[in-house]
Amino acid sequence: MAIAYVAFTFVFNFFYPIGFMGGNFLYTAEVAPARLRAAISSIATANHWLWNLVVVLVTPVAVDTIEYWYYVMYALISATIPVCVYIFYPETMNRSLERLDQVFVDAPSIWNIVPMARDLPQGQVGDEASSADKHEKADAASEVEMRIRLNAMWGFSGGQLIGLAVGCLRKSPSRPIQGTNESTGIRKVLYSHLDDTFEERIERGTSQLKLRPLRIACQDATAQMALIQFMSAGMESAAVPTTVHCDHLIVSRDGEAEDLPRALETHKEVYEFMESACQKYNMGFWKPGAGIIHQIVLENYAIPGGMMIGTDSHTPNAGGLGMIAIGVGGADAVDVMAGLPLELKAPKVLGVRLTGELSRWTSPKDIISAVAGINSVQGGTGSIIEYFGPGAKSLSATGMATVCNMGAETGATTSIFPYAPQMADYLRANRRHKMASAIESIAPELQADSGAEYDRVIEIDLSTLEPRINGPFTPDLSTPLSQFGAAVKENKWPEELTAGLIGSCTNSSFEDMGRAASLAQQALDAGLKPKMPLLVSPGSLQTRETLDEAGILPVFERLGAVMLPNACGPCCGSWDRVDMPKGTPNSIITSYNRNFSGRLDSNPATNIFLTSPEVVMAKVFSSDLAFDPSVDSLTTPTGEEFRFQQPSGDTLPKNGYLDSDVAYKSPPTDRSHVEVKINPSSERLQRLAPFEPWSGEDFKDCLILIKTKGKCTTDHITPAGPWFRYRGHLENISNNTLIGAVNAENDKVNTVRNQISQEDGDVPGTARDYKAHGKPWVVIADHNYGEGSSREHAALQPRYLGGKAIIAKSFARIHESNLKKQGMLALTFANESDYDRIRSSDRISILGLADLKPGQPLTLSVNEEWEAELNHTFTPEQIEYFKAGSALNMMAKQQSK
Repeated sequence: MAIAYVAFTFVFNFFYPIGFMGGNFLYTAEVAPARLRAAISSIATANHWLWNLVVVLVTPVAVDTIEYWYYVMYALISATIPVCVYIFYPETMNRSLERLDQVFVDAPSIWNIVPMARDLPQGQVGDEASSADKHEKADAASEVEMRIRLNAMWGFSGGQLIGLAVGCLRKSPSRPIQGTNESTGIRKVLYSHLDDTFEERIERGTSQLKLRPLRIACQDATAQMALIQFMSAGMESAAVPTTVHCDHLIVSRDGEAEDLPRALETHKEVYEFMESACQKYNMGFWKPGAGIIHQIVLENYAIPGGMMIGTDSHTPNAGGLGMIAIGVGGADAVDVMAGLPLELKAPKVLGVRLTGELSRWTSPKDIISAVAGINSVQGGTGSIIEYFGPGAKSLSATGMATVCNMGAETGATTSIFPYAPQMADYLRANRRHKMASAIESIAPELQADSGAEYDRVIEIDLSTLEPRINGPFTPDLSTPLSQFGAAVKENKWPEELTAGLIGSCTNSSFEDMGRAASLAQQALDAGLKPKMPLLVSPGSLQTRETLDEAGILPVFERLGAVMLPNACGPCCGSWDRVDMPKGTPNSIITSYNRNFSGRLDSNPATNIFLTSPEVVMAKVFSSDLAFDPSVDSLTTPTGEEFRFQQPSGDTLPKNGYLDSDVAYKSPPTDRSHVEVKINPSSERLQRLAPFEPWSGEDFKDCLILIKTKGKCTTDHITPAGPWFRYRGHLENISNNTLIGAVNAENDKVNTVRNQISQEDGDVPGTARDYKAHGKPWVVIADHNYGEGSSREHAALQPRYLGGKAIIAKSFARIHESNLKKQGMLALTFANESDYDRIRSSDRISILGLADLKPGQPLTLSVNEEWEAELNHTFTPEQIEYFKAGSALNMMAKQQSK
């Protein structure tokens, strides 16, 4: 008996590790069938539970009593319990394998397995293919997942992908991290995407980083010119996974049933061009009606720890999933498409510490509304906003996306949240199970280290935060809801509310719509109807169909809301508003992100207010702008007093999101036969001719086209709305150049004195006249010139019309970069008071261009009577753009070598 006991013990302990490791190999290599893999995983997990239980309590007694039969029973129990759970308990059937495995890991005891499994969403075990996998989208998620798996096979943990990159930066003598403790989450992620050739010392606010984004996303209004520029570069394929999204051109007016077919007909030429270009250059194409670019990116491509760029200023939306997502101009996107790194000044980090939890009427929108009010529209320039603290962990993934999205209104480079389990929940709800599991393995590296230091910290207590309304005319004028009524009277804003709009890339998630619908249902039950037009635009086809399945869309329809297409619509100016004559002062309330003069309906007299979808929904039942739905009452048709109860709704659909990949078209394997469709006689599309390179001489005796006063956004420089139709035709769209800018000389828009004819005229016409006479010209501007949209047309058009420089008090980041890419000088006054000394009739010269170097000022000569110093932020490479005439010229020159 003793010999048998020893022999059995030897055999068991020899073969058990082999079997254990072999089973794990089958599991990780995905060789075994899904159900067997599930059993293997649960056996391994059960061993951990039983070891703690059996070894400590049972083993001493059991070995003395039943001898080697103890080991037999141990093995049987280890295998039987989890296998029986899988086979006999229906709660564990039809669930995601990864999520079910996580239940075995997280369950405090075996008795908690079934209740925890019961709460999982449905999804066949082993059916982990994401939407991207189904259509072979070579997306960033697949790339990162592949890196994680490959590194794991070679003995690296997933977290080491980011951890090793940051560790190298901390230890390398050639690239030490300068300044405060670099353990914030954003720095760890950002620096892990540095180009391999980058060897400089990193100093925040000074160093020019070279980064390698994993993905590019382009919306249709900016994609037209980006694709035309890429075609000029002579490349055969985009070097980085790229998608084009048709969301800006669809004009909202009558509802989806009429608006979408009208857009397909009106913009047929442009859609065919973009689709054919995507097919030719190996890019993904999301068709009209698929949804807003940022919603689609969040659903399909955003990944914690990843990095992407997008040709839209609200690209930071993906920060809600812990991704670095930066809005850029089309020329920057073209560089990355061509395989060049993205250049970005090493940002400072503005920390926003969140404590407490949101309650009652307060929503994630109120967080960023408060931050915008604290920070202003330019307070975030040169910084990335990183949210942290216990309150950050209480928000949903789409709520975090809302906060990051509107961070663009502070001038911040981007915004980001640290990893939270809600992000994995969102990924799984979108059928991205593999990515969720891969990201969970590197979760610690996607968060700030203990004791992380920030360049500045803002503290916000979510428990005391109240709903806010921002505006009008600027997104940083933030007023608490309780004080808004008094502000209406004090500022004499139009007191009658004339429209309510819910949607946009900022607030069109399942959670947003569900909470708004809960208030709508309360009103319906009370017999109330909206006092004004209510326009609702779901963010994507996927979200729209999921909302319909959940019974949420029918609530809006019963309310009489106009259901707009899955597109930007009014938010980007694509709104054909027919109920309000232009020039009529009025107030509207929206859940959008931007409210510049004339932004939504091309009416400069419209006062646009920004707030959460919940507040918008409640306020449409009263025409009084000052109505506070959290405390004020309404009268029902029966004469009863009615007060809204606080909104409610699920953060994610119980059964996950429906599939909407029917709206996606992938490029063909063989692209040799594809021809890009551009009609040479088109009024909407035009191939680019190269700009003239720098002559080598100083710019002398330049005219001043206009001296702008106050806010001059890209909407003022090149308005949207009906001008969207010319976004692919530089000559035609140049006819709207600076028509919204206020002339400091006469306080008028689109009226300037022609210094040649001495007659007043429109701005673009005057610029064309100067160009025809061979007269160079400049623009003198105020603070934060070019804030707002990423549209590079605001730089292309002045360059095309003969402009040489923009001289401002300060610039918005994206626009400054766009100007440099097009070979224009972006210069700032060393002494801002010099702005006040200049008159539109002055003649100026810019001296010292032959010695243009980083950090070396230039000289401004005014009428050869006085001089001023001009600063700039040109890097050596950007100086070469200027000399070549544009970044595209330099790229084409390099391609020809």
